[in-house]
Amino acid sequence: MELLVFVAASAMVLGGALGVILMRNPVHSALGLVLTLFGVAVHFVALEAHFLAAVQVIVYAGAIVVLFLFVIMLLGVDSAEDLKVDGLTIQRPLAAIIGIGTVAIVSVAVLRTRSTIAAGPALEASGDSNIRLLSRNLFSDQVLAFEITSVLLIVAVAGTVLLTRKQSGPTGARKGS
Repeated sequence: MELLVFVAASAMVLGGALGVILMRNPVHSALGLVLTLFGVAVHFVALEAHFLAAVQVIVYAGAIVVLFLFVIMLLGVDSAEDLKVDGLTIQRPLAAIIGIGTVAIVSVAVLRTRSTIAAGPALEASGDSNIRLLSRNLFSDQVLAFEITSVLLIVAVAGTVLLTRKQSGPTGARKGS
C-alpha cells in the first residue's frame, strides 16, 4: 500500500511539474503547480509529517498559488509583449550578479549549517521537540530574516501593481495620473 501511495504521489508531483513547464497558458501552469504541491503534501502525510502536509496545502497550495493567480490576472498576460525590448540596459547583468550572489549565500549557509548540525547536540526524542525548536529558532534567532521576508513580499506586490500601470498614448502619460 505504501508503494502505491508513493508512486501515485510521485506521479502527481512529476505531472504537475511538467505541466508548470510545458503549459503555454499561465493559469494552467499555476494549476499544475497546485497539483505538484498537493503531491508533496501526500508525501508528507505518508511520512507522518501531518503538520508539514497541512502547511503545504494551506500556505503553498492555498495562499501562494492564489497570489500567483492574482498577479497573472493583474498583469493581463493575454497581451503579447516584445521581450527583445529591454527597458533598462543594466537590468539583465544586474539580475545575473544578484542571482550568482544569492547562490553563493545559500551555498555558504548550507555548508555552515552542515557543520553546525554535525557538531551540535542530539535532539530530544519527544514528539513536539521539532516544532518547539522550529518556533524558537524562527521567532527568536531568525526573527530579522522572517520580518525582512515579509517586507520583501510586500515590495513584490507593490512592484507588481506598478508594473500593471502601462504607458498610454503618444505623450507617455500613465494610466490613473
